[in-house]
Amino acid sequence: MIPLDGMKPARVTEWADGDVRVREDQLAAEEPLEIRVDGRSLAVTMRTPGNDEELAAGFLLTEGIIGARSAIAKVGHATSGQACNVVNIELKERLVDATHLQRNFFAASSCGICGKATIESIRARGLRPLEDGATIDPEILYDLPRRMQSGQQVFDRTGGLHAAALFDVDGELLALREDIGRHNAVDKIIGWALLGGKIPLSHCVLMVSGRGGFEIVQKAAVAGIPIVASVSAPSSLAVSFAREMNQTLIGFLRERRFVVYSGELRCIVTRDPLPLVTSR
Repeated sequence: MIPLDGMKPARVTEWADGDVRVREDQLAAEEPLEIRVDGRSLAVTMRTPGNDEELAAGFLLTEGIIGARSAIAKVGHATSGQACNVVNIELKERLVDATHLQRNFFAASSCGICGKATIESIRARGLRPLEDGATIDPEILYDLPRRMQSGQQVFDRTGGLHAAALFDVDGELLALREDIGRHNAVDKIIGWALLGGKIPLSHCVLMVSGRGGFEIVQKAAVAGIPIVASVSAPSSLAVSFAREMNQTLIGFLRERRFVVYSGELRCIVTRDPLPLVTSR
């Protein structure tokens, strides 16, 4: 989980209904992490320190640089320079196109695909549609945001972090990661699963804070996650991609209500066709 250095103290001035006071606040830390492959710089992402090795491993998998845990020989922080902000992954086979990849990656905390030349290049990776099978009861599904929030220790103290939580279809929390960037939190979850030999996550649900954007859905699909849920709205591209991948995508999951944008049969089973209600 996020260590204490994932938070930074700051002296602030607070105005509240006419009263002014000076107090110490806790901010979510944001620092650059350089990801190296075989000692060569591949990418820089702005992240909250903590679970850096998971983040780097998850990033390599979700960005298509590796295809399985077996490709990794060793992962760890660099031993020189800014060691705490550099992770190096040694691969069992050297990448012949590492220089090309280096030119195409720069991830900021607000967007996981800023460094990609085109979205078509992501789709061209040959991801296959996910298999049917995993289902979740709506009575379990609607309670996931509460279960996720109960594990957000750093968010409770800073209010400034996104979270990604992995559940099984029975609602058991398997892992939770927080980060300043939505896509980083997801990469940490997927990296945790990758390094632990748990990929594909074919009977799991990924719950994320904020919106369900394209990069979140794409990363989940790479990890084999069939159900993605968020407390806010997905983007049009996320919905299109989820339908293409036979992935269940759920938005506005809160207070016994949710909207299913793709793959409704994994969470809602009805015998009769539902009437179409048009928006006005």
